[in-house]
Amino acid sequence: MPSSSTKPKPSQNALAKEDYPRFFLLVLLYFLQGIPVGLTFGTIPFLLKSIAKETSFASLGFFSIATYPYSLKIFWSPIVDSLYFKKLGRRRSWIIPIQFISGLLLIIFSYAIKHDYIFPGIDSQFNFNNNSDSDKTLEDYVSNININTLTFYFGVLIFLCATQDIAVDGWALTILSQKSISYASTAQTVGLNTGYFLSFTVFIAMNSKDFANKYLRSTPLEHGLISLNGYMKFAGILYILTTLYVMFFTTENVKSLHNENKSHLPTILNERPPEFITIEKEPEFYSTDSLTSNSNSNSNSNFKKALSNNDNLSNIKLVYKNFWKILNLKNIQILSIIHLFSKFAFQCNESSTNLKLLELGFKREDLAVTVLIDFPFEIIFGYYVAKWSSDVNHDLRIKDNDLSSNSNSTTNTNSRYYRSSLMERINLFLVGEYGVLTPWLYGFLGRLVAAIMGNFVLYFFPEDGIITKKYFLLVILQHLLGSFMSTVQFVSISAFHSRIADPKFGGTYMTLLNTLSNLGGTWPRIIIMWMISYFSIYDMVLEKDNVATLGTTIIRDGYYITNIICIVIGIILYFGYFKYIMGKLQKLRINMWRS
Repeated sequence: MPSSSTKPKPSQNALAKEDYPRFFLLVLLYFLQGIPVGLTFGTIPFLLKSIAKETSFASLGFFSIATYPYSLKIFWSPIVDSLYFKKLGRRRSWIIPIQFISGLLLIIFSYAIKHDYIFPGIDSQFNFNNNSDSDKTLEDYVSNININTLTFYFGVLIFLCATQDIAVDGWALTILSQKSISYASTAQTVGLNTGYFLSFTVFIAMNSKDFANKYLRSTPLEHGLISLNGYMKFAGILYILTTLYVMFFTTENVKSLHNENKSHLPTILNERPPEFITIEKEPEFYSTDSLTSNSNSNSNSNFKKALSNNDNLSNIKLVYKNFWKILNLKNIQILSIIHLFSKFAFQCNESSTNLKLLELGFKREDLAVTVLIDFPFEIIFGYYVAKWSSDVNHDLRIKDNDLSSNSNSTTNTNSRYYRSSLMERINLFLVGEYGVLTPWLYGFLGRLVAAIMGNFVLYFFPEDGIITKKYFLLVILQHLLGSFMSTVQFVSISAFHSRIADPKFGGTYMTLLNTLSNLGGTWPRIIIMWMISYFSIYDMVLEKDNVATLGTTIIRDGYYITNIICIVIGIILYFGYFKYIMGKLQKLRINMWRS
């Protein structure tokens, strides 16, 4: 028999077979979330800028307010965690009604868009039988678009999506077995990215008549393949069908999980913490005294008693009280700061580069192709990034380090630095010692490089508007790098959240961490859009009665100034704070993340 040192167990790194049904259920639930997210975060701003290039970045920044509920869901997550019907289960009590309401709203919005109550004119090319508005041009419709109304309607949709996410995040903590817990982040990545990809990239391509005529049709037509109202109706029906499946074919009955004869999608595990790694030597970071005091021990004991009491568990006040304890943890506060400010460095690139390409004349169907190419890479490599961030790999790496020695960790780092090869020295300089957050650090640097490339992509845009193969390849490369590195960061930090989250708080702990991460990518957007508008200078056009109005020719593009500011701030923050602090956080014992 070979020893374990020569032949590692495959189950340590692979998703357990018994977890396949529950894993794919998570993928499906996260996929549904990706649909409204893709519409609100990507499709609507994209359509606004492509059909009306004069749409200001300030207006697009205002529409980004519709995405805020996804970043502020932590304020009502304790309610979702504490109120539920016993017969339905803690998670299904929210997932079932929220998904059903979301499906109905998508169908209602579909009807409103079709009849020009919302986003008038967006589907005018598909109104084959309506000749009453045949004299109207697209510009006439665009002038009637109310950004405030559009923001409100899609904000409601995102609010429901965010509420569903709280329940699904809580289920993800406990639905998988201990050895497969790190794959919860993989399910989230695959599901959300697929839903987002379908609602943004695929829809934009299929909605474009030029894309359909160029790549999919032999006879050109004056409309695309899919209308916005048709897609939203399809999404609404999909929501309702999935909700019916969750209602009738899943259960949170703990006992049914142990019935080996059942093959339908089950069931939820007992809420217990996954197997976490331990580090033999605790790093010299923040003290655990506050975590092991008698008062906190008594508090933890009281909360455990509350968990066994259904009446106390339904006490929202108790959940908010313990939620506040999480926020008071020193290491959670540090991680919160990182989440809130780490994405500022690449916000200009990721929120505005594609919109600026459209403004310069890049065809939206060609831009959709660049995103179509990168999607398979995100899904495939997202799986391997999850393995990269797995507990086992981290544990093996930790053993290779000298953490268990009595010498200071800084001294160990210095000695390894001088003994290492040139490539190892470069890695130590860029990301520090290897750990569970190393992929996140690499992803940060990769997104910085993509942001720098964004300036070059716009600067070298052909003056004659003719897109060459070399330039098209540059756009694809820049987008692929940024998108892939974003996936690397997302999977890595989600896996880290799964490790440190305390299941006794249900989905509140996970939702807190995910919300802070989302908020870091949301709050800068309106500021970035305003900065681009503020630094930009356009020509003035003299119209009737000698009235001067803002033209469309750019004299000075504020994008370059804004992007450079973001990149410089990102470099300073990374090498001055993020690299060091993340290296410390990844070495902390698990009890230092518990209240």
